[in-house]
Amino acid sequence: MMFAMTNWWQSILERTLQIKGQIDNVPQDILVVGIVFLVGMSAFGLGRLSNYENVQPAVRLFEAEIYKSEPMMLGGLYVASKKGSKYHFPWCSGARSMNEVNKIWFSSSEEAQAAGYAPAENCKGLQ
Repeated sequence: MMFAMTNWWQSILERTLQIKGQIDNVPQDILVVGIVFLVGMSAFGLGRLSNYENVQPAVRLFEAEIYKSEPMMLGGLYVASKKGSKYHFPWCSGARSMNEVNKIWFSSSEEAQAAGYAPAENCKGLQ
């Protein structure tokens, strides 16, 4: 066991001497610049790590605001215009821009398609 420990220690000492020999071959200015760069990057990294917990937002539960600018009509799930050929969800932009007098309400997409209307392409979720 003593032989193994001595051999291991000698290999570490040999490696240390090899590294010192290689460092002696590097010009002094480059060595100083490299050390300053490594110290600067280490300080920056440690600074970022120390502030990591402060950056993460705390989990908060809150009550969502309800969209209050336009009341949703209770006529059905789908709406189309008498003058148009597409049907929409009531919250889609196409449905909100329709004149109230021209709106036709449907309870299902099959009902709207049976009436000759196609799904609006700009209303997400319609097929």
